[in-house]
Amino acid sequence: MFTPVEREQLRDELIKTAHADNDVVGAALVGSAATGREDAWSDIDLALQVGHGADPAVVASRWTAQFYDRHGAAHHVDVIAGGVLYRVFLLASSLQIDVSFWPKDQFRATEPGFTLLFGTPLPATEPADPNASREIGMAWLYALHSRSAIARHRFWQATMMLDHLRDQLLVLASLRHGLNPHHGREADLLPASVLDPLRQARAASMAESELARSHAALVRGLADEVAFHDRELSTQLNAPLDELARAGY
Repeated sequence: MFTPVEREQLRDELIKTAHADNDVVGAALVGSAATGREDAWSDIDLALQVGHGADPAVVASRWTAQFYDRHGAAHHVDVIAGGVLYRVFLLASSLQIDVSFWPKDQFRATEPGFTLLFGTPLPATEPADPNASREIGMAWLYALHSRSAIARHRFWQATMMLDHLRDQLLVLASLRHGLNPHHGREADLLPASVLDPLRQARAASMAESELARSHAALVRGLADEVAFHDRELSTQLNAPLDELARAGY
């Protein structure tokens, strides 16, 4: 396990590397270190602005080699968002390091935490919240699959679908309460009136009866969330959600 001191030392080294890289014309800290919420479990989030004439993919490849050669990287995974490459590294110490490689004319703050180290960013933008209608659609889709999985005695699949359904309810509730809906970051701030029913709806085992109970409780919770978000859609979904809650197996 890494220590906060080791994390700080590595972050300082990465910042020095960014300053010394001729293809990097800007850099910023993002995430918990930029919002004053860093704790013993926090990772390192570094955004790099790649200069004109440099290929972000080539710069990312060079930085990746350094992570493996010098910093003990064990693996990495890529996430592409808005045309920007986010490369997430896992170090042998279990420290996570996120490095994003921004084309020069896209570099900007996209979340509240953004501490500029050097360079000139564009005006900040706010991340778009999930669309409630789409999240509702994904929720009833998971509910359909949990019902069929239980009926087919595919209890591991049913467990997975119920977990996804509960996740969707947390997203919808976070949107409703004005909390960050991304990755459960503020789910723990939801009121007990939301969290207690979700806690009680968790299946206590993988027995068919317990999975069916969980399914029915979560679908009823979905019906309530839809009513909070969209009364017209709630009317449209009333019959199918009622049918799903009763399950019929």
